Amino acid sequence: MNVAQIEITINGEKHLVKHGETIKAAFKHNLPPGKGKRAILAAKQDQRVVSLNTQITHPCQLSPIVYTDREGMAMYRRSACLLLYAAIKQLYPQARPIVGQSLAGGYYYDLLCEPRLLPSALPEIEARMRQLVHEKTPFTLSVTTSEDACRRFAADGYEDKVKLLNSTRWPDVHLVECGGFLEIQHSPFVPHAGYLEQFNLVSMPPGFILQFPTSGRPNEKVFLQPQEYPDYSLFKIHLETKAWNSILGVTNVGTLNESCLSGEIAEVIKISEGFQEKKIAGFADEVSSKRSNVRLVLIAGPSSSGKTTFSKRLMVQLRVNGLRPVALSTDSYFLDRDKTPLGEDGKPDLESISAVDTALFDEHLQKLLAGDKVEVPTYNFHLGVRGERSIPMQLEKGDVLIVEGIHGLNPGLAKSVPAENKLKIYISALTQLRLDSHNRIMTTDGRLIRRIVRDRNYRGYNAAKTISVWPSVLVGERKNIFPYQDEADLVFNSSLVYEPAALRPFAERYLLEVPMNDDSFGEAERLLRFVRNFVPIIPDEIPSTSILREFIGGSSFEYV
Repeated sequence: MNVAQIEITINGEKHLVKHGETIKAAFKHNLPPGKGKRAILAAKQDQRVVSLNTQITHPCQLSPIVYTDREGMAMYRRSACLLLYAAIKQLYPQARPIVGQSLAGGYYYDLLCEPRLLPSALPEIEARMRQLVHEKTPFTLSVTTSEDACRRFAADGYEDKVKLLNSTRWPDVHLVECGGFLEIQHSPFVPHAGYLEQFNLVSMPPGFILQFPTSGRPNEKVFLQPQEYPDYSLFKIHLETKAWNSILGVTNVGTLNESCLSGEIAEVIKISEGFQEKKIAGFADEVSSKRSNVRLVLIAGPSSSGKTTFSKRLMVQLRVNGLRPVALSTDSYFLDRDKTPLGEDGKPDLESISAVDTALFDEHLQKLLAGDKVEVPTYNFHLGVRGERSIPMQLEKGDVLIVEGIHGLNPGLAKSVPAENKLKIYISALTQLRLDSHNRIMTTDGRLIRRIVRDRNYRGYNAAKTISVWPSVLVGERKNIFPYQDEADLVFNSSLVYEPAALRPFAERYLLEVPMNDDSFGEAERLLRFVRNFVPIIPDEIPSTSILREFIGGSSFEYV
């Protein structure tokens, strides 16, 4: 082999490339025509997601990443955000965009500036973004010291980035620049703005939304109005959480790290937990105020949202109010495995409502609420069949039936119970904490880290296994949970502002267990970089009733 050449593998086929050739060039020369080369946004080099501008310096396996891949979509969104920041800086240097939650197929933003620029400035900002796309403005990468990066960000007035770097103390800082806007490179970007043809800016008072292409249709302009999205009802919950974080003085990771290092984190924990307890008590008061009608409370939420602990804490507060809550699980009503519908992968779809014997469940609900006795079935999950024994259940006067499960908001469950006789609660972990003003923390990342810690601690699954099944979990949630969010009467945010710092010691240890040759290694490495942005805390100050205890251990509640 010529010493100037390197053998690589692209989609299973071996090729020779020049030492130092970019991955973009390798794809151009070695992928057959008609394979959608223009749609390639990045690459997976061995197990790591890297930029197309990455130079090939050693033998490796490469596979292209496109928008419909989860990593491709994340890179597109990250790059489009940087494009937005560059356009705003060029037009309004004193304006400060503040990224918020995922909403309406994009990210919500506030724009801090005097005088106010919104909404009149949006068309001009979007036009400048499209100009940068047309000019194929490059995303230029560089590496510098932490001290130099802090100096440069301080000069631009970005104290949140300075606090983050000062508290993490990385020896080297990777930077990315586009159109005069400088940013910390937390993850790879596309090579230039020409890759970002599809986006949309839409007014959402008091801010606006940067919308991205609809999943699966990257080349089509498919943008809906915010009110057409099922997550629109969660907007006020995000605003409430953001307001509380501001009261705590913890709105980004830099300020959270400062509180960890100063010892003020103990007070942050107390206030955060107190806020959640007050919300749960308020929900119990809501049920109590309707006790003449409401006898059924349905609780639903995505994986690792803390549904189980929330249900137990709600039951405590209901008892404080003089009610006797009784728990009923939909898991008891699973159909035998051979009667369970199959998913797209040909395997039994246990997350479909069709996997539940809804007819029997509804029949039992009617009888229970009428005061009759029923025989609640049991289910053998190991064998996938209904058990031979059953458990007698009967409600007494004043009892409230609590049902917790992923289908709690689905109209197909408990449809025989009139709307006025039931209360539906949706729970999810909707973080409002940001890395800094321009870099959000994905809600799904927060839940994934919770699940990695819980699975490793209590379910016998290592981090590699949890990461490998996570994409299918998200598909199930989009199909079975998220479409029914607007059915909820009440919404509870289980996210705790301090939780990444408490989860870090566990998550870091478990993520390091993922082998470098495992298919989950790239994602594990990304999550490892993420958790290392947080100053770890010892969980002694976390109450035994905290939702976080469901994942890290030490809960005063019992879990089956």
